[in-house]
Amino acid sequence: MRLTGIAAAALLAGCSSLNPFSSSVPKVTAAELTPIQATAELSVMWQANVGGGGDFVFTPAVVGGSVYAAGQDGTIARYDNGRQVWRIAAGQKLSGGVGADRKVVAVGTAKGEVLTFDAETGNALWQARVSSEVLAAPAVGDGLVVVRSGDSRITGFEIGDGKRRWVYQRATPTLSLRSNVGVLLVERVVVAGFPGGKLVAINSQNGAAIWEVTVALPKGATELERVADLTSSPVVDGKEICAAAFQGRVACFDIASGNQLWARDISSSAGLDIDKRRVYVSDDKGTVHAFARESGASLWKQEKLSLRNLSRPLALGQRVAVADFQGVVHLLNAEDGAFAARATTDGSAVLAEPQRMTGGFVVQTRNGVVAALGSQ
Repeated sequence: MRLTGIAAAALLAGCSSLNPFSSSVPKVTAAELTPIQATAELSVMWQANVGGGGDFVFTPAVVGGSVYAAGQDGTIARYDNGRQVWRIAAGQKLSGGVGADRKVVAVGTAKGEVLTFDAETGNALWQARVSSEVLAAPAVGDGLVVVRSGDSRITGFEIGDGKRRWVYQRATPTLSLRSNVGVLLVERVVVAGFPGGKLVAINSQNGAAIWEVTVALPKGATELERVADLTSSPVVDGKEICAAAFQGRVACFDIASGNQLWARDISSSAGLDIDKRRVYVSDDKGTVHAFARESGASLWKQEKLSLRNLSRPLALGQRVAVADFQGVVHLLNAEDGAFAARATTDGSAVLAEPQRMTGGFVVQTRNGVVAALGSQ
């Protein structure tokens, strides 16, 4: 499903940026869902609507018990345990998800504008501009708002006044995926994936590169075949960082040195998650894989969601959650990948990466429904 959409975008657009989250529905046959024998409960604890995303992907932000979400029409809202605290109109159409900490909420526009708001009241703070459209949720922390623009430049702004502190840029291939992937901000390091299969760690204080590693090498006879981009967020746990590349590999590295620990050939534009024992990956054919965290050995795979355009998997203790193009959320057993439970949202695709929260997780659908789910 995801691969077909990308190929169609390339053939129709003939441009240097492919759109894997186009609103067009590829004409392929997805696996039909069959009844399951539930071994757990998965329920929607609360839901709200912030407006549809159109051809953009809107990822919600979770800070403590607060969820911040936005829609294309400029709506931004804060929910505390499902109760709406505030709802504002940004005054401009938005093009990406929300970044937030306990003080600042940040969003971006297709015109390259960065808008920030007070997290407590929703009042406007400052605005800034980057070099092209903002498709990804900004990262907020370390005294910065870090914004990735569509041309793969990464800009760090002072959180207090919006003054630009630094800009990081690197050469990118002629052809790349139009992606909503942002950056990961952890312990004064910004980690970002790039077209061409590169993963880079950047000093958050000055924008200097700390290390650069190769997750996947482009290969193939045509430019389309040679696209090997990181279109999903890397994941850090302890001393390890793992990332996945479209038409490439899944690989894990030592976060301090960048040394590769292991890699497996697999194509994923949706991404991965990790827990103490396993790495979980949604591949581009709709299969969920589990690999041993220490060695990369294959443990299990769930193939009954074929071509359902899966989201990034989310590790939840003894379960793994993954959502699909019909807004269905599936709960798998972490031990063997068997179906444990299933819940439905509004029937539209969950393209944004699910976000972990205390007691459950949050998904946002293409039509703008923000749903908090919990399992037992």
